[in-house]
Amino acid sequence: METAMKLLNMFSSHEGAGKIKDEKDRGYRQKYMEHVQHRFRLMKDLNARLGENVLLDHRYTKLIIVEDCLHKDLREQDVMAWGSAKIGKGQKRSISMVDFFKADEDGQTPQIVLLVGPAAIGKTMTAKKIMLDWASERLYQKKFEYSFYISCWTLNLGSEQASIVDLILKNCPSERPPIEYMLTHPEKLLFLIDGVDELRFLLDQPESNLCSDPWQKKPIAATLSSLFRKKVLRESYLIITTRPTGLEKLWQCLGQARYAEILGFAEPQRKEYFHKYFNDAEEANQAFHLVKDEKMLFTICFVPLVCWIVCTVMKQQMEREEDIAQTAKTMTGTYMLYLFCLLKAHRRHSSPAVHATLKGLCSLATDQICRQNILFGAEEMKKHGLETSDSLFLSENIFQKGANCECLYSFVHLSFQEFLAALFYVLEKEEFATKEFEIKRKHVKKMLADYGKTRNYLMLTVRFLFGLLNEERMKDLEKKLSYRFSPKIKSDLLEWIRTKPRTLSLFLESYGVLASGPYRALLPLTQTLEKTYQFEEFHCLYEIQEESFVRSALSQVTYINVTHRILTKIDQVVLSFCLRHAPKLESLGLKSCEFQFGDLYDFPRQQKQVPLDPRLSPIYLLCQALKDPSCNLKTLKLWWCSLTGAGYKDLANVLCSPRLAELELGGDNSLEDTSVQQLCKGLKHPSCRLRRLRLWSCRLTGACCGDLASVLISNMHLTELDLRGNLGLGDHGMQKLCDGLRHPRCMLQRLRLRYCSLTAMSCLELAQVLSTSQALQELDLGRNKLGLNGMKLLCKGLMHASCRLKTLVLRECSLRADSCHEMALALGHPCALVELDLQDNQLGMAGVEELCQGLRQPGCQLQTLWLSPHTVTEEMWPDLRTIKEAKPGLVIKSHE
Repeated sequence: METAMKLLNMFSSHEGAGKIKDEKDRGYRQKYMEHVQHRFRLMKDLNARLGENVLLDHRYTKLIIVEDCLHKDLREQDVMAWGSAKIGKGQKRSISMVDFFKADEDGQTPQIVLLVGPAAIGKTMTAKKIMLDWASERLYQKKFEYSFYISCWTLNLGSEQASIVDLILKNCPSERPPIEYMLTHPEKLLFLIDGVDELRFLLDQPESNLCSDPWQKKPIAATLSSLFRKKVLRESYLIITTRPTGLEKLWQCLGQARYAEILGFAEPQRKEYFHKYFNDAEEANQAFHLVKDEKMLFTICFVPLVCWIVCTVMKQQMEREEDIAQTAKTMTGTYMLYLFCLLKAHRRHSSPAVHATLKGLCSLATDQICRQNILFGAEEMKKHGLETSDSLFLSENIFQKGANCECLYSFVHLSFQEFLAALFYVLEKEEFATKEFEIKRKHVKKMLADYGKTRNYLMLTVRFLFGLLNEERMKDLEKKLSYRFSPKIKSDLLEWIRTKPRTLSLFLESYGVLASGPYRALLPLTQTLEKTYQFEEFHCLYEIQEESFVRSALSQVTYINVTHRILTKIDQVVLSFCLRHAPKLESLGLKSCEFQFGDLYDFPRQQKQVPLDPRLSPIYLLCQALKDPSCNLKTLKLWWCSLTGAGYKDLANVLCSPRLAELELGGDNSLEDTSVQQLCKGLKHPSCRLRRLRLWSCRLTGACCGDLASVLISNMHLTELDLRGNLGLGDHGMQKLCDGLRHPRCMLQRLRLRYCSLTAMSCLELAQVLSTSQALQELDLGRNKLGLNGMKLLCKGLMHASCRLKTLVLRECSLRADSCHEMALALGHPCALVELDLQDNQLGMAGVEELCQGLRQPGCQLQTLWLSPHTVTEEMWPDLRTIKEAKPGLVIKSHE
């Protein structure tokens, strides 16, 4: 009994100790959440004075974030052979922070969320908002007990080695945290890694460098790689933010991850931001409507930092009643306005002192970017003639270093550091002009040579460099900054961009390299990175805003292909600008591109994108450029671009241009009857000179064929019509189409009707076309169930004296040996046919023998016969060789 009482007391004491420990852990968690709230609740404006803060909750404005399922390979089906097309890429849809860790369509809950976006788009603000909302019990409360924010640019300055526990402790207040509890419950931990692109090291560490012990100190690169690759704290969750150029650092570090892209502010959020910035509703409305009236300026406000700059400048410009629209047409122009704004704010300093400080800051910015530094100390500033009191463009950052605090400096934003670095290359001091220029020119050439290569961190600097070399802009800078600016680098930029025709084509050729290799799953990351660099070059040309320069730069570009890209409105403005200024451009191909309208879509989850203005379409800007007299485009291809009815109306207006000779629409462009009517309206315009119209896999119905037939009659320039893969056409549609084909005014030479649900009934109509048309030379009827009856009718048309058909494709048309007798008669009869494709039919030996009878006839003009390999047996080859000897011009082929 006594022993039992002792055991009971022992268990009770253990249970009591456990309860005390749980209460202590809960108490610490509450203190930690309060610590996080205190840390993240306030933010500073970039130009804030000491002590000026803004509540993050008050200033934060919702951003559009879209999800892209990168765990699925991007792939294309062979639409040319099968008449249908689907893209394997995930449907981009909106996603909120709340849904980051919700299960996907396959029921899988991601442990890693990759949050991607360009410079200044709001990645860090979003990361801090997540931390604040978690600590305020508004987000992830049931999922995570602890959330840790890790800034990558501070990691660059930390000790060379650290453990996962060290990274956790840096987030915790001074009291001893329950580390053991955290490590034994990793599924309750969220790590928010902000700014992977800012790391100065790569994360592709060898397996031997990784660790599974959270206490083990390793180089930061190895520690982060272990966390990313789930070697340590395997059940923990991660949110990783990066610019697109930082994706390369993550290649071998991430497995399955949810990919989310920040697109910026939609129009309603821009308005909301203006009201939050100005506080006064009247001022906010006045500023917002003033900016909204300037379309280009309003468009670039989708970038949160640009929106803040515009608001900051607007506040000053409104007071002075100055016009900012023309100056702020580009990113460079907007940043220049902010530069002038800050210079005016420091008028208490003498002009020489301010100018010397500016030049020192430009030099510092360039030096630190080349070193890939974002934070720097007072010693670095002194090297460039700066004092710590020179706070122009700089922010102070206080860090704990051992028992002491360390003060480091950074530019107000990385993008402004890049802007000032570009400014450094064009500033010229007269007394040292030649020497300085040669050094800078050498640096610029190296920067351009490294552009687009791995670990590129100069992309935005190059864009700003183009923008600053605009002649009018240089004059404005000289006037306001009292510096000379060297235009000599301009020739180097022109030469560089003219010698990059493969990049300017925007055609991705990485499929073959990666698709079969060990990095197949990383192919989308590679494509995102490549597309970023390639389209960025067009943005560079837009920044300079000089027609003669851009025309010269694009003088050798004959085609542009853009694939798998969300085309924001600013992208469309840039592309339209380049289309107008490429004198030899003949072909534009857009494959699997999504056109955003109204600056940005509010992406619904299940519904298609709907333009905000029903009178316009997502491709309105593109079509405006195509109609411009300076655009010489002859071929336009839109594949899998999900056009709307309004889009087809805009395309119809483009068809009225006499320059466009070829239009190809393919994939999931769902053409409704009204859309076809709009297109046909343009095709029948007297100015239309279109020669080739390709509408494959557009889900056309038989009802559309009446409109197409009327085009064939009225447009005598149209020589090719491709309707492959439209299963809804059928015999009823074919009957209507043949009304146009039989008309004497129809000049169509090539007609492709593969996989259109045709039967022998359609062959009756087509036989009449063959007997009357003096223009039709090529007919593709592959993958239609024509059978024996269909072959009889077609052969009747082929034997007509008026038939001019030279090429007939009957591949996979349910033909058997009995069908060959009819064809043999047609071949033996004098006819114009020189190429015949009978592959993928069950002809057998008897069928081939029948064909041989026709081939032997003196009147047979056939030069190419396509047969499936399995159709021709060894026994048949002697007869075929005899025929080929008698007719040396005959070639018998097959696709292996």
